[in-house]
Amino acid sequence: MLERRWLRFGFEDAKFEGDSMTERMTAARSLVECLLVNGVRHAFCVPGESYLSVLDALYDVRDRLDLITCRQEGGAANMAEAYGKLSGQPGICFVTRGPGATNASIGVHTAFQDSTPMILFIGQVARDQADREAFQEVDYTQMFGPLCKWVAEIRDARRIPEYVNRAFHTALSGRPGPVVLALPEDMLVEPVNPQELRPACPPRIAPAAESLAEVQKALIQAERPLLLLGGSGWTAEAVTDIRIFAENNHLPVACAFRCQDLFDNTHPHYIGDVGIGINPKLARRIREADLVLSIGPRLGEMTSSGYTLFDVPFPKQKLIMMHTAPEESGHVYCPYLSLSGSLPELARALRDLPSVDNPLWREEVQAARRDYDHWSTPPASPGGVDLGQVYQYLNAEMPRDAILTNGAGNFSIWLHRFFRYSRFKSQLAPTSGAMGYGLPAALAAKVAAPDRPVVCFTGDGDFMMTGQELATAAHHDLPVIILLFNNGMYGTIRMHQERSYPARVIGTDLSNPDFAALARAYGLNGVVVEKTEDFAPAFEAALTAGKTTLLEVRVDPQALTPAATLEEIRRQARQPK
Repeated sequence: MLERRWLRFGFEDAKFEGDSMTERMTAARSLVECLLVNGVRHAFCVPGESYLSVLDALYDVRDRLDLITCRQEGGAANMAEAYGKLSGQPGICFVTRGPGATNASIGVHTAFQDSTPMILFIGQVARDQADREAFQEVDYTQMFGPLCKWVAEIRDARRIPEYVNRAFHTALSGRPGPVVLALPEDMLVEPVNPQELRPACPPRIAPAAESLAEVQKALIQAERPLLLLGGSGWTAEAVTDIRIFAENNHLPVACAFRCQDLFDNTHPHYIGDVGIGINPKLARRIREADLVLSIGPRLGEMTSSGYTLFDVPFPKQKLIMMHTAPEESGHVYCPYLSLSGSLPELARALRDLPSVDNPLWREEVQAARRDYDHWSTPPASPGGVDLGQVYQYLNAEMPRDAILTNGAGNFSIWLHRFFRYSRFKSQLAPTSGAMGYGLPAALAAKVAAPDRPVVCFTGDGDFMMTGQELATAAHHDLPVIILLFNNGMYGTIRMHQERSYPARVIGTDLSNPDFAALARAYGLNGVVVEKTEDFAPAFEAALTAGKTTLLEVRVDPQALTPAATLEEIRRQARQPK
């Protein structure tokens, strides 16, 4: 928790340097002080003339707030989103108006779908030029309205503390998410009087005792219960409490799409992830469960397998939905019982319930675990690099405190299905399915947790979306490992293309650079891996290199999925239906 303290700022303690010192504090400096009092120590940006005064104010506090300069606003916004996801505090991003804002929208959309706290500040045209389609002018209240929890434009410099305080409260309260604030450039240079500030203090909500009694009753009556974890707002203590609750009641535990680090995947109660390419046996267990305790996820399209695991709107299972936002219960599904509360409070309350000892549940957990073990054992893949052996090695040798990031593409199927996460806050991936997320997320993770190893998993198509952020890694000396699986195609789209229109390939083949040489051009390490036996020594060297290392793993195009090669997919598609 941030220290609840009062901060008085003004001319006497502004600590301006040199010629930038002015007789009165500017609105831009007021904004920076609001960030500092809310505990912001890192921010991500692409500089722009529309908020030069904020950049100047940040110069004076550069020893307290580290500004990470990025190479494209999409990368900056993804970094802020990943920072918010990892830290639990709003990731901060500054971009300029018009093109800068539209580029940054991808990170805002990811933050919204992933329920990640984030605040995007956008420079805006001067107030006397508004509504004239001035240079790069956009109405951000309309543009970002569907993409965030709240969007506003600060037209009165005196109200900056009010708006920023509300932004932090909104980003962190209920279902966390992104907030967008537009900053007219003339407003930012106006003088303001000192104000008293204190950090935002979002509410912590505990579940009602009556609802907990209903949960206990449902558990006693259940024959085939299942625990499903997901969403954001978790803490390490809450994850521990849920583990104890699952152990006390012998419950099988599954994790929602790209939330696999909420429960130790090596634990005997863990039975798999509920997302794209779900284990068919796990899907059947969910459909046949008579009680599903859903804690945290909003049960969107990916976690519900296209809304097929639960009937809409009335599930056959007794669905108990626990979420940080009351409006999420009943948004798609009508639950048997709905509980709203902060996840730490929910987890602690469940941990303290009297345990239910049903011998049948023990047998069911063991059977479900056997299914998971079989499903998550990687098969061999064709080509010089056997991806099955690569993932066997990574499961055995990946540092336990490593943070793994990825974007979107068929390369991520192998990661999600076969890697076993064992530590909370070790998985950074977009539930929005956004490409290009992996590298920016890895850099943000290294900023937030500099002492932990960070490994980015990416494909050739995925990497090229934000590959210019290699310059950010070099400029800010952020040593990460990049595992780039290069098969020369947009693999996911090619897979669907071959299934629907076999052998009619158009738009999915890629001509790529020498990725290892590209990394070296930035002054980083670049290594090509073309044989299975070369992967382990290359990875081990990267762990101790002390600077970013890109391992370009050249993958046979036939290794399109773990279940079928490209030719097998094409052949199956041609068979008469």
